[in-house]
Amino acid sequence: MTGLRRTARRALFASLAVALVLVGGCVGGTPQAASDPAADNARKIWDLFMPIFWMSVVVFVIVQGIIIVAIIRFRRRPGDPVPHAMHGNTKLEIAWTLAPALILAAIAVPTITTIADLARNPGDEALTVRVIGQQWWWAFEYPDSGVVTADELHVPVGRPVHLELESKDIIHSFWVPRLAGKQDVVPGRTNTINFTADAVGEYSGQCAEFCGAQHANMKFRVIVQTEEEFEAWLQQQQQPAVEPQPGSIEAQGKELFMTNCRGCHTIQGTEAEGKVGPDLTHFGSRQTIAGLVVPYSTDNLKQWIHNAPSVKPGQPGRSIQMPAFTALTDDEVNAIAAYLESLK
Repeated sequence: MTGLRRTARRALFASLAVALVLVGGCVGGTPQAASDPAADNARKIWDLFMPIFWMSVVVFVIVQGIIIVAIIRFRRRPGDPVPHAMHGNTKLEIAWTLAPALILAAIAVPTITTIADLARNPGDEALTVRVIGQQWWWAFEYPDSGVVTADELHVPVGRPVHLELESKDIIHSFWVPRLAGKQDVVPGRTNTINFTADAVGEYSGQCAEFCGAQHANMKFRVIVQTEEEFEAWLQQQQQPAVEPQPGSIEAQGKELFMTNCRGCHTIQGTEAEGKVGPDLTHFGSRQTIAGLVVPYSTDNLKQWIHNAPSVKPGQPGRSIQMPAFTALTDDEVNAIAAYLESLK
């Protein structure tokens, strides 16, 4: 009996520990909290999720309650005779077949309606952005204006946004919990996702499909701006790269960049036309480095240029990653950093 009590006590403590972990995951107010939607489609998903969640809670409590009562009330006691064998109960079997069927039907109707609503074409007034996922960063292309950015998606508030999702290598998953649902990004196929942001602000996004060593760091930001701010940003991004003054440290950095980096990166208006890494035409206007792994600062930029794998390690031989340039001197790294920072 003592052993049984000890086992029951351990099971109780284990259950409480699991419950605390689950409750901790329900905390709102975090950057990727789906419980605080800021766009129409995210709100539709949340409004569908909550009724289903509470229905599940009710079913769980009823089923577990019946099981617990049955275990306690009808447990075997010393001296009990062999119980009478039962061969089913038609009424009960009909009831526990119909009840789940009715519950599933009640869930299916709003689910199908919401799925159809989320897939509805937003119309010609929508802003179309081509999203390309690759290990381990995101490219955002605005086909109507020719603008290309990396890891920072700018959209206007109150205007429908239509994203065309593609993958350059393996399966990824595009997810901005506060703005839209999750959508797989599959090689050779274009999936779509739509949303209309309600409020100006910055929203965290994340690859939600395991895709290799740096999956957890395949992050991005969605920056929602007023229509005027977005148009100003778009016009600024359409300008050619700033040409450094001859003889300046920026000019020296440009020369070093063209020697070491142009095979992978593009800077529009220059000889750099690489398509392997992010477009850096207006790198100086961005606020993060290495896909949000580190905040933007001159020191972090220099570290990234000098030894990128120390900041964001990859999978040698299995993925395309930025190599280390340990042969560059400190002065050369400083010059390249100065040039990149001048690209506003």
